[in-house]
Amino acid sequence: MNRHSQAPMPESIRHQLRAGQHPARSVPCPWCGVAGHKPCQAGKSRLLTGGSLHPQRVSAWAELTACCPTCQVTPAVPCHEDGRERATVHARRYAEAEQVAA
Repeated sequence: MNRHSQAPMPESIRHQLRAGQHPARSVPCPWCGVAGHKPCQAGKSRLLTGGSLHPQRVSAWAELTACCPTCQVTPAVPCHEDGRERATVHARRYAEAEQVAA
């Protein structure tokens, strides 16, 4: 069997190899537009250094991952305050998402 006809890597193994990365990297970045599992970009050809992520990406990940203890919304529902949708999630939702990912 030659090396070009091997089966693709199973997602479970791929996930383990990415374990050192922030879990928010699994979702696309709404700020710079990169796909999930790709590093955020500071420009068309510059990557953010040190594995940094745009705050909007971390917020999008937390929204998809966890319920918000502050405004009582379920995953995939944006946080709100006084009846208005927030641009980012509440701080407690970040903490909840980190616990879910652990």
